[in-house]
Amino acid sequence: MPSTFRIADIELLETPVVLRMPFRFGIVTLRKCFQAFVRVRIETADGKSTWGATAEMIAPKWFDKNPNLTDEENFEQERDVLRIAKQAYLSDASADTAFGHFIRHHDAHLKACAAKGYNPLLASYGNALIDKAVLDALCRGLNKSFYQVMQSNLVGMHDRHPQFSGMNFSSFLQKLNPATHIHARHTVGMVDAITAADVTEPVNDGLPETLEQVVEHYGHHYFKLKVCGQLDKDIARLTAIASVLDRIQEPYFASLDGNEQYKNAEEVAELLSTMRATSALTRMVNSIMFVEQPISRAHALDTDLSHMALGLPVIMDESDGTLDAFTQAKDKGYSGISSKTCKGIYKSFLNAARCQQWNAEANNKHFFMSAEDLTVQAGLSIQQDLALVNLLGITHVERNGHHYVNGLMSSPKQEQTDFLSHHGDLYENAFGATRVKITQGRLEIASLACPGFASAAMPDFSRMYPLGQASHV
Repeated sequence: MPSTFRIADIELLETPVVLRMPFRFGIVTLRKCFQAFVRVRIETADGKSTWGATAEMIAPKWFDKNPNLTDEENFEQERDVLRIAKQAYLSDASADTAFGHFIRHHDAHLKACAAKGYNPLLASYGNALIDKAVLDALCRGLNKSFYQVMQSNLVGMHDRHPQFSGMNFSSFLQKLNPATHIHARHTVGMVDAITAADVTEPVNDGLPETLEQVVEHYGHHYFKLKVCGQLDKDIARLTAIASVLDRIQEPYFASLDGNEQYKNAEEVAELLSTMRATSALTRMVNSIMFVEQPISRAHALDTDLSHMALGLPVIMDESDGTLDAFTQAKDKGYSGISSKTCKGIYKSFLNAARCQQWNAEANNKHFFMSAEDLTVQAGLSIQQDLALVNLLGITHVERNGHHYVNGLMSSPKQEQTDFLSHHGDLYENAFGATRVKITQGRLEIASLACPGFASAAMPDFSRMYPLGQASHV
């Protein structure tokens, strides 16, 4: 039977994050940001009290790409939706299941955020973090792993909301089978150095700084390639990337991320056509698995892609603001959608169930989920995201937060020791810190099957700042 409880307390915290090298995505070059931490205390009917926690980056120009907003304004938007969600979840002291707490606040939260001018994707960030911390508390209170809690549907997923109707979630969840490892798909950002000749701001900390070094050090076979929406620049950069990736003796696989930089589907078709006509890109073209959200979310669903003959499946990412977004995208020719813990764990399970249902129908199209989120950091954030996509059966995941931030270097030594000792398959002590370990392009994650939401260790919350009060020294 699903467990019921009330939400008794919510704490919102943050820490500053400084990148070891700049990362460009879309219209922003990121050098520093913050990481949000959410703690939730739940109480069951018998008076038992349990704390749970989660973490996600506070980053600019992802949820809201309005070029008129400063990074600080983007940061404050994300903090604000967390505060709005906290107020909503604490406003109702009645008991419910984990899924019940999510669903009874979801629609009202989006409306409250819309009243402040926040789009649905941004609004979902608030609910997503609280739901993750709630789930962690539930798992810890039951002394069960995230996998066990979800497979037994102890969160109580059912058709309480119209978007969740028509599916047997208990049956769906019961059949999910997590693996013990997953491939890391390395993202090549728009200003990332491809070879040593491209390095303009050397870090010299011993860690990889170029794509060449990344391939040699981590042994990746999966890559995510960012494009900017300018044909000549994109072809030249992809050709430079191919000159490195084509040296890999084994097969490699890539996704192409348009990052909303294309005005329409015709521009996307032109890019793909030009790539196919460029001999230096032959192997790369054959390696591409899918194209990720090339068109701005404002126009992404205006064109029926099924009539474009792009020759590759296209997934939706930034347009995924509402629970019915995948259904809308499916009707417009999209084949897939991304999973990100910062967009909501229950949305990911809903979309995975949809893929299973749609693929069982008599049609010739294959629907799928991809795992995207380069910003997750060592500790709770990366572990919970890995556990989610692993349980969904996704075999590779976008991952390079470890490339831009050197693991838990800014955390106390004891915290680093705790995560390393409990999750020695996922981490190593190297380059001055407990950091993510990638061997032959793989992340080993068997240790995530522990009581709690994928973490047997906890951060030192005493070192953190109340939300909005951290600063970069």
